[in-house]
Amino acid sequence: MTGTSFPVTVHEAIAHAAQHWPDRPILDVLPSTASAYGIDPGSVSYGEFLARAEARAEALRAAGYRAGMRVAVLMENRPVFFEIFAALNCIGASIVPVNPDLRAAELEYLIGHAEPALIIALPARHQDLRAAAKTADVAVAVIGATDPPPAPRDTAVVAEDRTGEAREAAVLYTSGTTGNPKGCVLPNAYFLLAGRWYANLGGIASLTKDGERMITPLPIFHMNAMAYSFMAMVSVGGCLIALDRFHPKSWWSDVRAARATCLHYLGVMPSILMSLPEGPQDRAHSARFGFGAGVDPKLQERFETRFGLPLIEAWAMTETGAGAVIAAHTSDRLIGQSCLGRADGWVQARVVSEDGQDAAPDQPGELLVRNAGHDPRYGFFSHYYKNDAATAEAWEGGWFHTGDIMRRDASGRFYFVDRKKNVIRRSGENIAAVEVESVLMRHPAIQAAGVAAVPDPLRGDEVFACIKADDPSPELATAIVEWALEKMAYYKVPGYIAFIDGLPLTPTQKIQRKALKDMAIRLLNDPETTVLTHLKKRLVA
Repeated sequence: MTGTSFPVTVHEAIAHAAQHWPDRPILDVLPSTASAYGIDPGSVSYGEFLARAEARAEALRAAGYRAGMRVAVLMENRPVFFEIFAALNCIGASIVPVNPDLRAAELEYLIGHAEPALIIALPARHQDLRAAAKTADVAVAVIGATDPPPAPRDTAVVAEDRTGEAREAAVLYTSGTTGNPKGCVLPNAYFLLAGRWYANLGGIASLTKDGERMITPLPIFHMNAMAYSFMAMVSVGGCLIALDRFHPKSWWSDVRAARATCLHYLGVMPSILMSLPEGPQDRAHSARFGFGAGVDPKLQERFETRFGLPLIEAWAMTETGAGAVIAAHTSDRLIGQSCLGRADGWVQARVVSEDGQDAAPDQPGELLVRNAGHDPRYGFFSHYYKNDAATAEAWEGGWFHTGDIMRRDASGRFYFVDRKKNVIRRSGENIAAVEVESVLMRHPAIQAAGVAAVPDPLRGDEVFACIKADDPSPELATAIVEWALEKMAYYKVPGYIAFIDGLPLTPTQKIQRKALKDMAIRLLNDPETTVLTHLKKRLVA
């Protein structure tokens, strides 16, 4: 980037910020996070960060990496993730963030589908990733963040040949409803618009250019922290403080130590924080607002009163990015009513009933969205990688079909109702029932498996599996979960197992999803159902 030209890539946006605020911190690591990861605490300035990223970019370029290649990265919430992201963007390559909770079958799929030229990961995961790459038949090297990059594998250019804002910057995998996760190709415009959207949001969520400090415990390999949090801070010359994870008992002391002016949350966080004893330090912080989704409406007003900051509820998807965000950021927001505010600015939104017509006020229907500008897809994902049919289906009629059921009142406010898609939402993670079922069916004792969501007071949803099996018993249920924990991310594994004689099926032998969900709800408190939630624990490197 030269002069005052407008940034068209993530790297250019960072360079632009470094030019204006070279000595300001872009990232800060609290001592608690540094201790958890075994890294140095403290901040890095925009100037230092840019120099590190560009030095890494030059090393990659010298090794043969270039535009059109992808690099898979598993670094948990370590700040080096952003440095690698910036370096790859600098040379026109893209990043494939890897959720560290993924296990063998999931890693095999991701590597085989994304076709990375290189994998950069924590040393403790190298063996898993090399085994997954071998099974996926992708001859890709696996290295650490400080290792010199080897030459890329042959035929490593896989991304579409685009430039500037349209060029691929990342591929994020999101749970679908018909099997394996979809690879959402995200262009530079996706990240640039996320930063601009947040910087210009205004209202209760107003950001200044005076040195904002945003704290987030959310995973930086998801779009929330990677796009919104990071790019918002880059846009205003602010600092991002990413924690290793959410620590309820030390949360407010972390917020104070970070000198945070704003924070990000997911619905499970306010519920946990409200369950802790009240104390004089509840309001001893400098955060002006919290931004997130899914707060229990019964708790919102009490939370805001107790902790002294508003919670701004918002809606978006990995696919929509900032191309279509709905957020309750104005002073007339409705507290405790699951209200997401109005769709304004560059967002166009419709609520459509089952007959394809616009729903009447307060009538539930599927939310359809698009950008109101000349390009209705601007700011959205580019496409699903290797899945043109799914991309076309999602954009049928020129609107993105979200699969979320909402209602809109007469004044234009949106309210979340339910999910049309068969996705389980556990602690902010989207889980495709079909994906879990396909893994469970590999177990030799299982004849049939159906997975549905059941309510969980803390996590929103929990995974409930109805299983037909040989010689059912609580011991077999435990063995199935222990086996599944080696095959997929812990949060996808069933928290409950009920053994049944048969699944509810259609005449074409497909699972009747509503009947299955009703069955799961009915069996939730059945004494024969085995409760296994205590076995679902995150494994750390």
